[in-house]
Parts: sequence; C-alpha cells; structure tokens
Amino acid sequence: MIETLILAIGLVLIVEGLAWLLAPSLIETLLEALRSLDIDARRLVGLTAIAIGALFLWASFWMGI
Repeated sequence: MIETLILAIGLVLIVEGLAWLLAPSLIETLLEALRSLDIDARRLVGLTAIAIGALFLWASFWMGI
C-alpha cells in the first residue's frame, strides 16, 4: 500500500515538473486565470479534479491494473 502511494506521489511530481519545465509561461497564465475566479468556482475546479481522479482510479481497478 505505501509503495503505491509513493509511486503515485512520484508520478504527480514528475508530471508537475514537466509542466513547469516545458511551459512555464502557460502555467503562469493558467494560475492568473484561476486567481481571477471566485472561491466557489475554484472549489468547483477542485471538486472536478477529484471526481476525474476518482474515475481514473475506479477504471484502473476495474481493468485490473
């Protein structure tokens, strides 16, 4: 279980690092766009990200990965 958690955190850090390495100005633009949203819209973005992540996790378990 802990190995899977460490693997998941490592993969997230790699993807985040690649985004900052390959498109730093785009990331800054996206952060500015998020900053302009009100708090409820930001919470909705977070909830949507959680739902999509849970869907991917469910699909991976369903496929036997």
